[in-house]
Amino acid sequence: MTSREPHEPGADLGLLSPVRAGSAAEAETGDTAFLQAMLDAEAALTRAQAALGLAPAEAAAAVTAAARADRFDVRDLALRARAGGNPVIPLVAAVTESVDAAAAPYVHRGATSQDILDTAAMLVARRTLAPVLDDLDRTAAALARLAVRHRATPMPGRTLTQHAVPTTFGLKAAGWRTLLLDARRRLEAVRASLPAQLGGAAGTLAAFGAFAQEQETGAAGDPGPRLLAAYAGQTGLAEPLLPWHTLRTPVADLASALAFTGGALGKVAADVLVLARTETGEVSEGDSGGSSAMPHKANPVRATLVAAAARQLPALASVLLGCLAAEDERAAGAWHAEWQTLREALRLVGGAAAHAADLAEGLQIHPHRMRENLDATGGMVTSERLAVSLGALIGRGEAKQALASAARRAAEEGTDLDEALLDEPALAGLLPKERLRDLTDPAAYLGSAVALVDRALADRAPRATDTPDTP
Repeated sequence: MTSREPHEPGADLGLLSPVRAGSAAEAETGDTAFLQAMLDAEAALTRAQAALGLAPAEAAAAVTAAARADRFDVRDLALRARAGGNPVIPLVAAVTESVDAAAAPYVHRGATSQDILDTAAMLVARRTLAPVLDDLDRTAAALARLAVRHRATPMPGRTLTQHAVPTTFGLKAAGWRTLLLDARRRLEAVRASLPAQLGGAAGTLAAFGAFAQEQETGAAGDPGPRLLAAYAGQTGLAEPLLPWHTLRTPVADLASALAFTGGALGKVAADVLVLARTETGEVSEGDSGGSSAMPHKANPVRATLVAAAARQLPALASVLLGCLAAEDERAAGAWHAEWQTLREALRLVGGAAAHAADLAEGLQIHPHRMRENLDATGGMVTSERLAVSLGALIGRGEAKQALASAARRAAEEGTDLDEALLDEPALAGLLPKERLRDLTDPAAYLGSAVALVDRALADRAPRATDTPDTP
């Protein structure tokens, strides 16, 4: 029996969200991680002011030394946050108490709670997206290998759940990779643009100008814009053009990129779930999960978890996009609605990306089942090709009628389509049996699938490790 550690009764340990449990994203978005990000924002603010002569260097050093999450009680801060509506207020009081009297006046000096929490959220997002991008690289590399290995492996192409024309598994894998690269580019661009937040009480940076006048620093010009640049540099985030307290482009862009990434991962999962069905059996997970009641089952657990995450992300993104409509210079409720929503979106994408990478690296492909499924309709899957070939001999209208008649009889009598076509009066003597057999061979009607695989794989790899195997 495993040992149990005591936890707060309300602790969220991932019991109902196995997709993110134990993931890097979970660690980077936990309460302690957010607390550390807020402390990092506070320390960066004091250092930025010190760099401009608005605070003593000793104060910046003291606040930076105090800015360690393990020195503060997260639960106590959470409970105290109820009074002011956000956790920065009690945190500022706690940090102020933890430094000496000389440094205390420079804790949080001139900032508002939203400056710190917005900056912390951007820091958390930036830190969380680093392993997400790594996992997308892993997934893309694995899919590139599958695409090359199976570039000409025929399988049924399906539209509206039914067999359409043959395709190749390589083209399907190349399509998955292309979608993931699209997601990766969006996440990478958003991550690079995540900005620090600093505006003061109402986005004017007025307090910092007052501090400069009071201290007579001698620096020419308005210190506000220079402080924005210094603060961004201290945090490692992008410098904002303006304070964005109610100009929520950064959060909206991040939400959109996260939802798109979830959907891209979800596409892979949705296809795997269908292809791994017992009656289809064209792929299987390398380490499938079991069932609590049915020992014979090998459930596609990783694909299931990714699919579950993909279904939640659009709703979370809609909340974050809804927060764009925020009133005044600082809003009541809209900003507050983002905190947990953004954290959950980051967690879901982070967990889904990790599971997708493991899924892609371990995915088992079963070409024999693909061929069996292609042959299940007795050549019907090549009807498009037959329509073109027969149309050239007897005209498009007559060819369509002959194909429809032969297909109907083949289905009724359980014969292959080429056999049924031999008995069609309109085709009597026009094509030998061997030619009809060739025309109904699915593997001989792959169109440009192989060329399209090569075209897709020519797209830039996110990393050098995304080098496909040689055919």
